[in-house]
Amino acid sequence: MTKILVVSERHEAKVKRVTLEALGAAHALSSKEGGQVAALLIGNEVASQADTLSAGGAQKVYLADDPKLALYSSEAYATLVADVAKKMDATLILLGATAMGKDLGPKVAAKLEGAFAGDCTGLALNDEGAFVATRPIYGGKAIATVKCQQAQFQVVTLRPNVFPVHPPAPSAKAEIEKVTTTTDFSLLKAIVKEVLTVVASKVELTEAQIIVSGGRGLKAPENFKLIEELADALGAAVGASRAAVDAGWKPHSYQVGLTGKTVSPLLYIACGISGAIQHQAGMSSSKYIVAINNDPNAPIFKIANYGIVADLFDVVPLLIEEVKKLKAA
Repeated sequence: MTKILVVSERHEAKVKRVTLEALGAAHALSSKEGGQVAALLIGNEVASQADTLSAGGAQKVYLADDPKLALYSSEAYATLVADVAKKMDATLILLGATAMGKDLGPKVAAKLEGAFAGDCTGLALNDEGAFVATRPIYGGKAIATVKCQQAQFQVVTLRPNVFPVHPPAPSAKAEIEKVTTTTDFSLLKAIVKEVLTVVASKVELTEAQIIVSGGRGLKAPENFKLIEELADALGAAVGASRAAVDAGWKPHSYQVGLTGKTVSPLLYIACGISGAIQHQAGMSSSKYIVAINNDPNAPIFKIANYGIVADLFDVVPLLIEEVKKLKAA
């Protein structure tokens, strides 16, 4: 029987969407052979969030509620996840391919002496219970199919906004089991004392369904107000190309690309971005791509679903106006 453990991730006291996507993927896999889907909820005063995981498809929630776990600790979290995985004899451990997941996943796999596959965009289980995952490689130029040779403790991180969320079942009630950490915090090599959040956007970039990004074509940092106004009208997140970030127009937290954040929104609008391969690596998996650029030979047009060859300073204000009209209608 397939036993899947989903490691929950929170942001501002809420379960992140990528966790619900992981639960959806886990439910789809386990339903084929009557497996079990469990979730691990870590933090301080987080018991109320178990209902969200239950509604999202978790049949059981392991609750690690401890003031010492309020802030993410790489060593402590990895030990706790490994302990719970052993406790339930997990076949598969799923995490989001977020900053936390990318750090935690390999450590958990190492502690369990299991297999690891990161940033996956497809996942299935074969007849032997081993996973077969697909993941982009070489900056998105190729897709690799990864097969694990063992059938236990397979650790996978899933790219956000790729897997569907399981239809919510508000009446579902998962079994709750409290677990405690075995970590001696006095022996930790590093302890997180404080987390300072930079408010980059009203919408979390990696989880946004719509992203409006600006690049070198904006010509000056003050012109990013156009991008922000369009994003506000659409309820979207704001992104930036590496050129815009390197020029100091936006902080690195806004950067989309190989050396920035990887995003997979429903709609990605690139304004004044040429679309170098490094940028494409971070957004090419978007469902719909709209490119606005005055260079008809810009690489971004090769992957765009819709392209507008024009000056963004002419096009973006018209888009803002039309979106506002549609909302008002």
